[in-house]
Amino acid sequence: MPTLGELGVHQPALFALAVLVLNATPGVDLLYTVSRTLAGGWRQGLAAALGVGAGCVVHALLAAFGLATLLAVSAWAFTGLKWAGATYLVWLGLGMLRQAARPAPSLAATEAPVAARTGMQVFRQGLLTNVLNPKVALFFLAFLPQFITPQAPHKTLSFLLLGAWFVLQGTLFLAAVVWLTQRLHRAVGGSARLGRWLNAAGGLLFLGLALRLSRAEVPA
Repeated sequence: MPTLGELGVHQPALFALAVLVLNATPGVDLLYTVSRTLAGGWRQGLAAALGVGAGCVVHALLAAFGLATLLAVSAWAFTGLKWAGATYLVWLGLGMLRQAARPAPSLAATEAPVAARTGMQVFRQGLLTNVLNPKVALFFLAFLPQFITPQAPHKTLSFLLLGAWFVLQGTLFLAAVVWLTQRLHRAVGGSARLGRWLNAAGGLLFLGLALRLSRAEVPA
């Protein structure tokens, strides 16, 4: 069985540590996963985490086959994806603010809507929040090559290997976040008022992230 070095990957321990730090940095993916866990329990949280992971798969494939280079050199392509992502974040943020503004319903009244939002709907939202962020594509293009040896016989294969590693480690990290969030939520005894405050905070943060993304420029 070939070693990582033979597959063109070097400094795997540093790569794993860097991925952990990046996953733990607060951002759209982490916030979305936490908010879905608080709103609908571990099933929604896990669906969100899997959706984010699927989005990373898309970015890894694009970067591995060179398509992400288009975003780095084409202002038109970068701007189009940037505004699509910012618009989607605004839509999510306004939705959370609307939920925060509604009167707190009874537990019986909320069970059906929460159940209705599990599964593919949450998965698709997690996928889109990740795919529609051009900065993630550029990150893959800039980050992964640093851990591929110049002498790698098949650089595309090395890229795919690191991309798969990134996706797996990131998804496991978000799954752990879901578990921890659920445990803490139960420990503090989540209330309707707390949920409204979290929706309001999350909505404002999504709007802020949309504003930051809208100001992003094509790297020189």
